[in-house]
Amino acid sequence: MLGWTLLGLTALLGLGAGAPLCLSQQLRMQGDYMLGGLFPLGTADDAGLGGRIQPNATVCTRFSALGLLWALAVKMAVEEINNGSALLPGLRLGCDLFDTCSEPVVAMKPSLMFMAKAGSCDIAAYCNYTQYQPRVLAVIGPHSSELALVTGKFFSFFLMPQISYGASTDRLSDRQTFPSFFRTVPSDRSQAEAMVELLLELGWSWVAAAGSDDEYGRQGLSLFSSLANARGICIAHEGLVPLPPAGSLRPGSVQDLLRQVNQSRAQVLVLFSSARAARALLGDSIRHRLSPKVWVASEAWLTSDLVMTLPGLATVGTVLGFLQQGAPMPEFPSYVRSRLALAADPAFCASLDAEQPGLEEHVVGPRCPQCDHIMLEDVSAGLLHHQTFAAYAAVYGVAQALHNTLLCTASGCPPREPVQPWQLLENMYNMTFHARGLALQFDASGNVNMDYDLKLWVWRDPTPELRTVGVFNGRLKLWHSQLSWHTPGNQLPVSQCSRQCREGQVRRVKGFHSCCYDCVDCKAGSYQRSPDDLLCTQCEQDQWSPDRSTRCFPRRPTFLAWGEPAVLVLLILLGLALGLVLAALGLFIWHWHSPLVQASGGPWACFGLACLGLVCLSVLLFPGRPGPASCLAQQPLLHIPLTGCLSTLFLQAAQIFVRSELPPSWAEQLRGRLQGPWAWLVVLLALLAEAALCAWYLVVFPPEVVTDWWVLPTEALVHCRVRSWVSFGLVHATNAVLAFLCFLGTFLVQSQPGHYNGARGLTFAMLTYFITWISFVPLFANVHVAHQPTVQMGAILLCALGILATFHLPKCYLLLWRPELNTPAFFLGDDARVQCSSSTGGQETQGKNK
Repeated sequence: MLGWTLLGLTALLGLGAGAPLCLSQQLRMQGDYMLGGLFPLGTADDAGLGGRIQPNATVCTRFSALGLLWALAVKMAVEEINNGSALLPGLRLGCDLFDTCSEPVVAMKPSLMFMAKAGSCDIAAYCNYTQYQPRVLAVIGPHSSELALVTGKFFSFFLMPQISYGASTDRLSDRQTFPSFFRTVPSDRSQAEAMVELLLELGWSWVAAAGSDDEYGRQGLSLFSSLANARGICIAHEGLVPLPPAGSLRPGSVQDLLRQVNQSRAQVLVLFSSARAARALLGDSIRHRLSPKVWVASEAWLTSDLVMTLPGLATVGTVLGFLQQGAPMPEFPSYVRSRLALAADPAFCASLDAEQPGLEEHVVGPRCPQCDHIMLEDVSAGLLHHQTFAAYAAVYGVAQALHNTLLCTASGCPPREPVQPWQLLENMYNMTFHARGLALQFDASGNVNMDYDLKLWVWRDPTPELRTVGVFNGRLKLWHSQLSWHTPGNQLPVSQCSRQCREGQVRRVKGFHSCCYDCVDCKAGSYQRSPDDLLCTQCEQDQWSPDRSTRCFPRRPTFLAWGEPAVLVLLILLGLALGLVLAALGLFIWHWHSPLVQASGGPWACFGLACLGLVCLSVLLFPGRPGPASCLAQQPLLHIPLTGCLSTLFLQAAQIFVRSELPPSWAEQLRGRLQGPWAWLVVLLALLAEAALCAWYLVVFPPEVVTDWWVLPTEALVHCRVRSWVSFGLVHATNAVLAFLCFLGTFLVQSQPGHYNGARGLTFAMLTYFITWISFVPLFANVHVAHQPTVQMGAILLCALGILATFHLPKCYLLLWRPELNTPAFFLGDDARVQCSSSTGGQETQGKNK
């Protein structure tokens, strides 16, 4: 403890005196196996790289505190491994760390130095480099994707292992182009996936996206855009932020990008950018008073002092971003202080000069001249930077691979020839190693399985602090209670082009973006299968759905059921009609020999009433679930009895016509033909004609039972389908002809005063028939198919009741209430006198004969 105190006092005295440090000399340490290192110890802003005309030396003037801290983390890891026994017991690792100035031009010189033959500064040209022993075994770094793409191809030619602690572009995962590249940070693909999950979790589907105009920004923006589009997130505007000119943070050309973002109505801006470009964009947004947004930051600028110290930053809105996790390194600040203290000790610096002749400085120039004029305050802000652990863990990755290659055990490493760099690769793929107790593994692409923390900027003057509000380990876990927003009332910002559609609605896209749409209701018979559907899905034929439905329901078979109200009313009418038919038939049989019954046809009248009863009973074939037998029987069992009824009426009409309109001589001859067996022959011929039409109808165009899935909105209609409407009409032909002849035979007949007018009853009966069936045709054709059986039942019963009411019931009234009119003279007229005179003449003749 006393030693550390004295060391600190020495450092303070040295720093206070303004003496230069020897910190840059500590960036090299001898060992059995050397590790090269590439770190952004400075920047080449003033080096004038754009005006170079000769490949001369480049001087980096500006100091980068983070680059130095990352280099010291590598040196700390090397010393820990050398002082421990878990890895490489009996062997020492060395390190040789150089500055890249964050420029590929500068990084190439130390890269060439690393590949020089051990003990020299020369790189020989060989046909085969299998036995070539370079100065270093592996390279740690560089920090950026821009540099790693250059050095990665160079080292991959020699199969030199290269472990970056910051290069995250997904292009470096290509094993064919970069077979020896590894990294201790996740690929940008993982970060882009985490960003997309965040947008989905918070319902942001309409966002702007920008990236810095460098390899990191272009590749990251491309990855994010492709992943976002695949998950249904629309990019309202996408653009690149040009890097500021050297030595300046003037925004310049980013104004157009901000103007387009403001016009897009997007409330979320995803910025995949380097720190310099992010500062330019944010500075310009503050200057032009861009409305506050939600900024989703990439890892490169989320913790950058260059951005977080920007004046007026609190007005930009809410800043969220993902930061890779790592193991804590509580000893690192003490280690940095000790290195600075030693760098101020002249005796220690003198020992370094004696040990390290500094051959490389003659080639690459001073390692880090800026590092020799810093104080602890210059680096204290970055002591806990998240990439420090990544640089530290890279050393453990190389050490573990070398330990496995040398077949080392806890007791030591067996002697063998020096390991070539390419021999490490076989053991590095899919290798698991530990750093600070955290298990890490290189996968087949050289990436590590590291999780992310979701960080939120919480405003604390003068710079924001980071608050952990979630974790991403392949799946996002968000702590909503820890989130805070720039909006009034701390409400979650909404960033959508169109409102969310309700259930049962699909999106009709308008314009070029799938997130800008109108919500359209799914009509009945279709449904919304998933929230992302653009079209409604039709239900299967045995299913139905209401408007704005999200699923279909099975259709229930339906038909004209016995319990329906319409059927019950028709059954009451059937009972009435059948009761009247039976009552009339009973009266006629009871008064069989009366003049009224004989004038009505006697047996014909009873036969006609019986047929009319069968017509009424035919309506019972229509209710209930249709079957093949009922469908076939409906029309024949209706029309054949109806023909029998109408044929008897035709006989009576013919008799009236003959008696009233023809000369007596003709009437006497025809009257005999219309009675007795000849009359029954007419009835039989009519029945045979109708039976033939029905048989033709059933054979050629038989009706069939069908299930119609579409005529009803929610049910499947089971009904008898008529296959030919022409044949259906022809079945009515016989009855129509009989009715027409009856009407013609009675319509013009003059009634005799004081006698029963039988022609009038027949005329009205036929009018009833025609009115019923003529009305039936348009009604049956236009009514819904589900109601057609009901219409047909009603027509049958109305036809039967019409014939009863106009022809038979008046006669029943005379039989019951006017029996005094039931005389031959009233009903038979002249026929009665003829019959009476015939009877009298016969009696006189008999008397004379007696």
